[in-house]
Amino acid sequence: MRQNYYKNSLAKRRAKVIQRIISCFKIIVAVSLMTAMSVVFIFGYDLLTQCDYFRANSIIVKGTSRLSQNQIIKHSGIDQGINIFSVNLFATRKRLLAHPWIADAEVRRELPDGINIRIKEHKPLAVIDLGRKFLINDHGEIFKELAASDPSDLPVIIGLEFSDLDVSGKSRNIPFNAVMHVLELGQKPGSIIPNKLLKVIRVDREIGITLYAFDGIKAIKLGYNNYPNKYERLKNVLFYMEKGHVFSDFDTIDLKNLDRIVVNPVRIGSPAMDYKEA
Repeated sequence: MRQNYYKNSLAKRRAKVIQRIISCFKIIVAVSLMTAMSVVFIFGYDLLTQCDYFRANSIIVKGTSRLSQNQIIKHSGIDQGINIFSVNLFATRKRLLAHPWIADAEVRRELPDGINIRIKEHKPLAVIDLGRKFLINDHGEIFKELAASDPSDLPVIIGLEFSDLDVSGKSRNIPFNAVMHVLELGQKPGSIIPNKLLKVIRVDREIGITLYAFDGIKAIKLGYNNYPNKYERLKNVLFYMEKGHVFSDFDTIDLKNLDRIVVNPVRIGSPAMDYKEA
């Protein structure tokens, strides 16, 4: 019995040794294969990214309005003649999005020798004065600080604070929502006060919105809410004045209460609106 016991123990030890040898062999084979595949991939990548057949002979840019094609290409960091497979598309898009005028960007390869860039620019809607002046887009988002080279014919918003601006996931507060509603109305065809004729939007948290339009000194007090109806009534008032009834021009029109519209006729030597550009 003892002899059989020793024989069985020896056989078990030999089996374990053989299993370990086989496992080690499998590991060595797997590591060798992975190493060989890595060498093949590295060699293939180097061959792909250095092949003259894939040199970028055309860089096409679409979606520009304010920015030029050369500005976009320069900001992307892509050089003419670069191998298209050596271009990091993610990093290139990230560089483009860092430009203050670019709202979105797409970069893709076009085999065998092209790079296509499509961008979406911010659409400036107004200037907001928060002590320093910034441009906001048509979504009400600040996208850059105002510079001397930026458009000079945009309405200026005063009376708001940083805390009034859009925050992701939260609804607009009443003053900022009022401003955006007025600006949206000013973008519509045939608006009685198109944004290009709107000089200043003054926000008073108690009484609401006052517009300074046309020559910049005529005040139109809108208050809060019901702006489409107020614009329609304003159109009727201005049409009545154009017909020469009573007086032909005004200093202020108060539309806060549509049941009691107050029009102050223009006065000789009427002082200009007291907002001054810094």
